[in-house]
Amino acid sequence: MDLLALADFILVANHGGFGKAARATGRPKATMSRRVADLEASLNLRLFERGARVIILTEEGRALYERAGRLLAELEETTHAIASGGEHPQGRLRISAPLLFSQAAMGKIAGEFALKYPQVKVEVCAEDRAVDMIEEGYDLAIRVNPDPDESLIGRAFLQDQLVVVASPTLAKPAADIAVPAIVRSTSTATVWPMQHAGRTESLHIEPVLTLSSVIMIRDAVRAGGGVGCLPISLVSQDVANGTLCLWGALDEPDIRLWALYPSRRLLSPRVSAFLDFLKTAFPQGSPEELAAYIAKA
Repeated sequence: MDLLALADFILVANHGGFGKAARATGRPKATMSRRVADLEASLNLRLFERGARVIILTEEGRALYERAGRLLAELEETTHAIASGGEHPQGRLRISAPLLFSQAAMGKIAGEFALKYPQVKVEVCAEDRAVDMIEEGYDLAIRVNPDPDESLIGRAFLQDQLVVVASPTLAKPAADIAVPAIVRSTSTATVWPMQHAGRTESLHIEPVLTLSSVIMIRDAVRAGGGVGCLPISLVSQDVANGTLCLWGALDEPDIRLWALYPSRRLLSPRVSAFLDFLKTAFPQGSPEELAAYIAKA
């Protein structure tokens, strides 16, 4: 594909017409028109509907405009970064991150990153759903134990562990006796397998409070409303100071946080800089590092 023709197509779409694009850039209108026509011919697609006074992107033209515009911007940024030694990442960095991680640590991470790279405009969207990174224009997605996806690549940068905690006012029951529990709205479990003192126990629970936020669950557990299953990074300080008692670790695989990005796109300098920043913030990727980071937030 002719990149010059593609660039002219983006210019015309941005300015809403060949004449406007030509006047804004000082380029010959005829040259831009010819290149866009050649691009349409090479793709065997009509990219614009041409009227007497206006032109409108076709559905195919809009799809090409939305994706090719980002690609060309990243290509230009990458070549600039290579020429300048990659020292000054710039442009918009749009990140999707889980709600809990966003509430606990992402504000501090984004703030410190913005101080280090003032030319990068960071936008963080806190959401737990699986976003379509390309369609929705995300540069990076942080996800918990993501399912394999051939269209994405990435790296795990943090791990955590679910533990069972309760207020000191709540006594641990004898075996097979259900204990009042505070659970997430998505939970249907009535038994939590728990590692304690080197053996596996089955903790029977009776949900008495259902909450949609892990932060709310922690606060309700602190208040003595019931036992809760929470990330150790979120409650380690409470356990250390005696606000909460640790009953055991949930007998399940550890939580892993991944930073994901589309494999079919150029990895821009700003994404590389953010990945390096995460590695610096959490060099070991341990729950203790995350807990310490949250405590200092």
